Amino acid sequence: MAAPTYHIDAIDQKILSSLVKNARMPFLEIARECNVSGAAIHQRVKRLEAAGVIAGSRLLVKPQALGLNVCAFISIQLSEANKYPEVVAYLKKIPEIVECHYVTGKFGILAKVYCLDNDHLMEVLLNTIQKIPYIQSTETMISLDEAIERQVWVKDFKSTTYSGIR
Repeated sequence: MAAPTYHIDAIDQKILSSLVKNARMPFLEIARECNVSGAAIHQRVKRLEAAGVIAGSRLLVKPQALGLNVCAFISIQLSEANKYPEVVAYLKKIPEIVECHYVTGKFGILAKVYCLDNDHLMEVLLNTIQKIPYIQSTETMISLDEAIERQVWVKDFKSTTYSGIR
């Protein structure tokens, strides 16, 4: 069965663009920018959420404000590719991991971690990640600077149809 589709029009694009810039922007302010009622914005946001276009909003905390001064990316090679779900279940229990992706190439998993310092990173690697069954090897890259941090872009989309899973 095909996933339901949702047609994203110009007003939806303006709503998404506004919310990506500021998820706390009042609906009435968005309504003024779109020349529609606040109720219309509310209904459209609810439809975008129901269609899976909007997956919620969140508060972003700067890791450095919490003393998490080391950001690293860990490439993980699995001994058996079909053990991906089991490995991810282990990785989900490690609070330092903030992102985990199944990727192509030599390494099957790419994880983003935040640690207090290099000693903390080494502890997470040696005493946690590398002890997980089915992890064959890891390669770690420490981020020296995050030059770009942003949400996906929304502006300049032409009329789009989104096919998502609810």
